[in-house]
Amino acid sequence: MANLPTVLVTGASGRTGQIVYKKLKEGSDKFVARGLARTVEGKEKIGGEDDVFIGDIRDVDSISPAIQGIDALVILTSAVPKMKPGFDPTKGGRPEFIFEDGQYPEQVDWIGQKNQIDAAKAAGVKHIVLVGSMGGTNPDHPLNKFGNGNILVWKRKAEQYLADSGTPYTIIRAGGLLDKEGGARELIVGKDDELLQTDTKTVPRADVAEVCIQALLFEESKFKAFDLGSKPEGTSTPTKDFKALFSQVTTRF
Repeated sequence: MANLPTVLVTGASGRTGQIVYKKLKEGSDKFVARGLARTVEGKEKIGGEDDVFIGDIRDVDSISPAIQGIDALVILTSAVPKMKPGFDPTKGGRPEFIFEDGQYPEQVDWIGQKNQIDAAKAAGVKHIVLVGSMGGTNPDHPLNKFGNGNILVWKRKAEQYLADSGTPYTIIRAGGLLDKEGGARELIVGKDDELLQTDTKTVPRADVAEVCIQALLFEESKFKAFDLGSKPEGTSTPTKDFKALFSQVTTRF
């Protein structure tokens, strides 16, 4: 048991983070799982176990207990826009989105991720897996307009910071996230948002979570960044060989 790698997933109470945390727990023959949630409610949501720490990624001191002694880090924290109160769908128009004070992408996706990368590097972590988003090559992407948050701009800045950190990394830029069953599709890797022009630009959350787990197991995933999409269910053979999937990737950023 003693030589199993300890893996921390941050954003563990988020929709994809929960799946990664669960998969780490299920893989107890391969990993010692840890989670980080921002609130007590978040910790309770995933079972309230002792291996789930509570901390605020915007404050590096509050996350250092979770990071001490880990071997790998999976970053799944993200700013989340909220619908502006008072939107009335019966009147037509589009809802407006806002970020809560202190929870803007600059604070969460840039400062918060930078804090995690710095703390992990200082703790001697051997691998950081970061889940980002497709669309970062386009500064005018509609997602950047949400709450004037420039979310993809800040995410990409954090990705670049990780790629420049010297720590082995895997950057997974997920396509549109689907709440569908995992393991039922052929996964597609791409680069530079090319997949956004295709009908393979979406991917189940469960598959993103599985790619995070698999990235921890293969050297072929290290020092690589890629876009991740999938073919529609039932149209091709589901991906099982993750070593081959990572080997297809030639891009470092």
